[in-house]
Amino acid sequence: MTGFPIYRPRRLRATENLRSLIRETSLSVKDLIFPLFVVPGENVKNEIETLKNNYQWSVDRVMEAVDEAVELGIPAVLLFGLPSYKDEEGSSAWDDNEPVQRASKAIKAKYPEMVVITDACFCEYTTHGHCGILTPDCASVDNDKTLPNLAKLAVSQARCGADIIAPSNMMDGYVTTMRKALDDAGYTNTAIMAYSAKFASAYYGPFRAAADSAPGKGDRKGYQMDPGNSDEAMREIALDIEEGADIVMVKPALAYQDVTRRAHETFNRPLCVYNVSGEYAMVKAAAEKGWIDEKRIVMETMLSFKRAGAKMIITYHALDVARWLKEQ
Repeated sequence: MTGFPIYRPRRLRATENLRSLIRETSLSVKDLIFPLFVVPGENVKNEIETLKNNYQWSVDRVMEAVDEAVELGIPAVLLFGLPSYKDEEGSSAWDDNEPVQRASKAIKAKYPEMVVITDACFCEYTTHGHCGILTPDCASVDNDKTLPNLAKLAVSQARCGADIIAPSNMMDGYVTTMRKALDDAGYTNTAIMAYSAKFASAYYGPFRAAADSAPGKGDRKGYQMDPGNSDEAMREIALDIEEGADIVMVKPALAYQDVTRRAHETFNRPLCVYNVSGEYAMVKAAAEKGWIDEKRIVMETMLSFKRAGAKMIITYHALDVARWLKEQ
């Protein structure tokens, strides 16, 4: 013992300005990606019952939502589409005249700097609601037969203005297939954001009503991950990176933050999380009951995604979060 007093750091209980100076994690409007649903028809703005304050938009009205996102500083939108026709293989997904492709063209024409991300899956486009061509016994998706269609889908979306293609069906080899198709078609600068760690989750329910994409029978456990498997998620992410994914994703976000943290610490790739429909709907329902402070809950949740290591957040709260950030 030297006789010197022991130094104990003081807990900082001062002003908000001081708190902000020492904050380890921050949230910015530039972290947000706003999901939009585009549908056939004209003059359509239908509130989605399961996703309050989110809407199905016809292409002639979707710019109302995009205008608001741009005004608030949100840098990116993610487009989901309900097609004008469906068939067994989902051929409307690579039709340049369908809503996602038309909306992409419209957004890029008005806002060239807005990042347009397009969901690349078949569940909205097939009559059976699964994410690809079914096997003859209709028991599962035929992975290898689905891949060529994913290539056609990716090229169509890139041709119509998508900056980032986001394949979400978890087929084996999907990143390699789409990367080659995009490069061969001259879209070498179109990025791929892979839904690399996408779990077979009950949190997707409200989305399936919004996108009319629920499976006609069976489920998607054959090509989405077991919620109990974190090590497998790391293998799936590593495989997608090896195949050429520019951005990787963990979905859902809230219940899988351990996976997000592991991915952040393991891989040198931009990391996105998807704050999915069930997570959004639970917050909205509780807020409507007056059981929670919606703003505080949402902002705390968004910050937790960043703290876990996410670089980007897809969230149906995007407009509200952007407004709240402006108020700070």
